Amino acid sequence: MSDHDAPPVLVACSHGTRSPAGRAVVEELRAAVRAARPDLEVVAAHVDVQEPELGAVLAGLTAAGRSSVVVPLLLSSGYHVRVDIAEALRDNEPHAVASPALGPGDEVTDVLVDRLAQALGSPPAAFDGAVVLAAAGSSDARAAADVDAAAAALSARLGRTVTSGFLSAQAPTVADAVAAARAAGAPRVAVASYLLAPGVFSARLAAAGADVVAAPTGPHPGLVHLVLDRFDAAVHERASRAGA
Repeated sequence: MSDHDAPPVLVACSHGTRSPAGRAVVEELRAAVRAARPDLEVVAAHVDVQEPELGAVLAGLTAAGRSSVVVPLLLSSGYHVRVDIAEALRDNEPHAVASPALGPGDEVTDVLVDRLAQALGSPPAAFDGAVVLAAAGSSDARAAADVDAAAAALSARLGRTVTSGFLSAQAPTVADAVAAARAAGAPRVAVASYLLAPGVFSARLAAAGADVVAAPTGPHPGLVHLVLDRFDAAVHERASRAGA
């Protein structure tokens, strides 16, 4: 079967982590995508820490005459999207294309609200305290802008101010953001985790001083649908370009 008549492969590309719990969550997300669409081939790839590495996965698919769509299992469009994934695509043109990162957007906001509700045991809109959005942090300006957008979207959804805190690279830290909320008079502080899976970053949240810490976003049915939507949109765009 040639590249022209074989269906594209969905390359679900995560950052990669040394955390066994984090690896399990990301693989659970991939497994849920496979279960939601059994006729679609879904393979794993990573941009750091873990194997298989994205470039090697795409090269193998290209050599086999298969087209592929990379869906970044990332919540922001930072360095890994703009550099690592972009370089792997250039090395495998025109067989490989990529979708945007999963966030920010309404679908991810839905997941954040759901995770907060699970942690609070009640709708977040009824919470009488402050909310801090905790992100990994990045020196990449686009990733920082994505976190700002995610915080603004969550703020609009909850009808209250949502501040941001970071676990590396940026200020304020999550702990400082929590302390600032308390200093401003918040009786309680809840943290929404703008993280895909547990790992080094999520482990730090327990020491940030918040009253409630929501679980990372994945795996969640909303993300499963979002991954497939990203894949479908990329396939459609590729077909449109080919037709043009």
